[in-house]
Amino acid sequence: MSYAFLRQVCRSDKEYPKDRVNSLYFDTADLDQYEKSAAGEFRKNKVRIRWYDSDVAGRRGMPIYLELKSREGFASSKQRQQFYVPLKSLKLENLSQGILDYSTIIETLASFKFFLENRIKPIILISYQRYRFSELQTGMRVCLDYDIRASVVAPELGRRGREIHLESGVIEVKGASIELPVTLRYMKQLDVDWSRFSKYGGCLDAYFTRAEK
Repeated sequence: MSYAFLRQVCRSDKEYPKDRVNSLYFDTADLDQYEKSAAGEFRKNKVRIRWYDSDVAGRRGMPIYLELKSREGFASSKQRQQFYVPLKSLKLENLSQGILDYSTIIETLASFKFFLENRIKPIILISYQRYRFSELQTGMRVCLDYDIRASVVAPELGRRGREIHLESGVIEVKGASIELPVTLRYMKQLDVDWSRFSKYGGCLDAYFTRAEK
């Protein structure tokens, strides 16, 4: 239903209309960023390594992106740097090693003017199918994410049961204004979360809830 609605008021992205997105999220041993997100703090930062199923490994390896996503209130920004790694680095059983050297991660974050107070480590892999659109009247970018699956990779959190699967989808609206275009206001009636939902927080919430049962 969400996809059908967006097709009526948006046009599909010409270059990447559909893809599967994979993100390895980093946090401190105490899960500082998860706690800040859960507490609704004004300033939040997320460090992740992202790659796409549509990309193909070449002679240099598989393209990946080290990203810093920062948010202050409703304003958000993202900085990223591309790297190439061996395909085996992206296998689930190897993700606890962090894909990139830790020194490379620190130096890249410093180039983004972001300096860590505490050491970070890989926590969880989150993967989902993404449709990309632009809203017809304003050109605002819209993404529909669904089939959200996650696997905890931090050994100290344990490996309890099967992968996490979120039932609902997520619609992300990306633009300079927090005001939704008129055509998109009806999406609040759909069975999806939108815009400010944190997949990192949502997947860890689901993981901890299941672990308590």
